[in-house]
Amino acid sequence: MDDFIGRKGLVESARLKALSRPSNMRGLTHLAGHLAVILGTGTALYFAWGSWWGVPVFVLHGLALNYLYAAQHECSHWTAFETRRLNDFVGAACGFLVFWPHQHDQAYHFTHHRHTQDPARDPEIMGEEGGSLTRGGFLLSLTGLPYWLRRAKNLVRVARGDTSEEPYLTARQRPAVVAEARWTLLGYALIAGVSVALGTWAAAIYWVGPVLLTKWTHQPQNLIEHTGMPHEGDTVTMTRTVRTNRVLRFLLWNMPYHMAHHTYPGVPFWRLPELHAEMAARLPMRPVTAGYLEFIARMAQSLPRRAETPQPAE
Repeated sequence: MDDFIGRKGLVESARLKALSRPSNMRGLTHLAGHLAVILGTGTALYFAWGSWWGVPVFVLHGLALNYLYAAQHECSHWTAFETRRLNDFVGAACGFLVFWPHQHDQAYHFTHHRHTQDPARDPEIMGEEGGSLTRGGFLLSLTGLPYWLRRAKNLVRVARGDTSEEPYLTARQRPAVVAEARWTLLGYALIAGVSVALGTWAAAIYWVGPVLLTKWTHQPQNLIEHTGMPHEGDTVTMTRTVRTNRVLRFLLWNMPYHMAHHTYPGVPFWRLPELHAEMAARLPMRPVTAGYLEFIARMAQSLPRRAETPQPAE
């Protein structure tokens, strides 16, 4: 993934090499900040539980937990930290917490970068976009319900040894991904068993519930990156940059700078603002940008109510 460049010539090779150096200190500091937010919202949820204040605090806690996927994503590129094993460990831990096993996600994401917006090869959109993308389907996707149903089904299927829906996995990756799914399910079962034995709802209240019930806070970022963008061209024209605030950029590990990331995926998250600015200065036109609410409104207005049915040739 690190050697893939979406468009050459926008950044000089020496500058790109300098931008592409990961840092353990930067990564650990950012991770500590993210975990501090989770600790803070979790503590607030403890004190607010049972009152109406518990509702917004529950949502904020779930948002912070769901956004751990941004850390996992950065680790998939081995750019969160300089030490490779640290990337693998943190990525695996985050993957367990957000119910998306890390090795599987890494292979899936590698393919997404290699075949961005290709309906036949990009696993993020295979069978989900093209003529089948409708207004109702888009709005339903925003809730996170289809995401969780798909994630649960795939995790169980892969744990059974069935990787028929993952053509992007190599022969070497398949057994590792299957084993990972099995260990993941075993881990969840152990936590559930211990919770029942101890008569505690802590895991459900402070982890599982918030992650599952607030996926809708994370879906706008997942969908805004490529939905509705061209299926031809390169990463500059097929990827959106998101206009948002500093807090969300922090929790998303700068993934709103998504065009810059997709074009040069070997650049660590903390250098993406610089990279984006330098790329924007050299591009002949402004990068495609949108805010979350603007994107949702635009898609809801422009998408068809029903999937278009191909007309038979005369």
